[in-house]
Amino acid sequence: MQYLGETISLAVAMLWTISALAAEVGSKRLGVFVMNVWRMGLALIFSALFMWVVMGAPYPVYASGEAWGWLLLSGVVGYFFGDWCLFNSYLTIGSRYGQLFMTLAPMFTAIFAWVMLGQTLGWNSLLAMAVTLLGIAISVMGRGEHHAFSFQLPTKGILFGIGAALGQGVGLVLSKIGLDKYIADVPAALLPQVENYLPFGANMVRCVAGLVCFYSFYAVMIRKRPDDPQTLRTSVHNHIGLLAMLTAVFSGPFIGVSLSLMAVQHTAAGIASTIMAMTPIIILLPSHYLFHQPITLKSVVGAVVSCIGVSLFFLL
Repeated sequence: MQYLGETISLAVAMLWTISALAAEVGSKRLGVFVMNVWRMGLALIFSALFMWVVMGAPYPVYASGEAWGWLLLSGVVGYFFGDWCLFNSYLTIGSRYGQLFMTLAPMFTAIFAWVMLGQTLGWNSLLAMAVTLLGIAISVMGRGEHHAFSFQLPTKGILFGIGAALGQGVGLVLSKIGLDKYIADVPAALLPQVENYLPFGANMVRCVAGLVCFYSFYAVMIRKRPDDPQTLRTSVHNHIGLLAMLTAVFSGPFIGVSLSLMAVQHTAAGIASTIMAMTPIIILLPSHYLFHQPITLKSVVGAVVSCIGVSLFFLL
């Protein structure tokens, strides 16, 4: 089928839009920690079952302690810190702006890949960073009463958005280091048969770190605030919150990630990545109807410019 990879990539962008909207609803109803304990737990179960089916074991059998260490660290940075910031940005500034700030993730990935892996940071990356930052500035900056320009969003929400992108970018670099070491641990004769499945094993390890961190902080929070209405026990009665959480899990870490891997098998990685980065544009209309967020020309232009900036990372 012609343009199969491009079609799948567009489906992934739509799935990630659904995941962001569902995560905003779930976070408001369940709380960030409860939402993510459920989310990480289910993602871990699904990943383990998948590994069991395709690899014969529910965990990465060949991964060394060093590979586990890097992947666990990646899970702490990406899944725990990054997602904690992301879900709090959903609560503070909404999923629309939260996804807009996530266009900064390739910038942080490029910077830390340059620092940690020695990868080249060329003029194309610098141009892409500048365009992405310009798009975000167009969306969040406005003329203030006492200054020429001011933020139209809460400072806390902006910091959460930047932290989410930072967590994803740094987490991706750490996961690459861990995955490379995991691949090196697999026997050479077996590698061609299982190479495509190794990222799922790596992601399973990252989910372990995310679940442990979120549950540990949840346990501390409940001990300090025993009367908090948002607990794991009460969450089972919040049917809308659980439905939103399940929707976020299936459309994001489970189906969305699987289809993204499939997309790059049928088209160039740069094209697939660019189409999948269209979430900040796609999310504008549904967020307007679901959360009554106004759609302005400035917000549309800012989202488009940011997505162009992301595309430059892959197409130049």
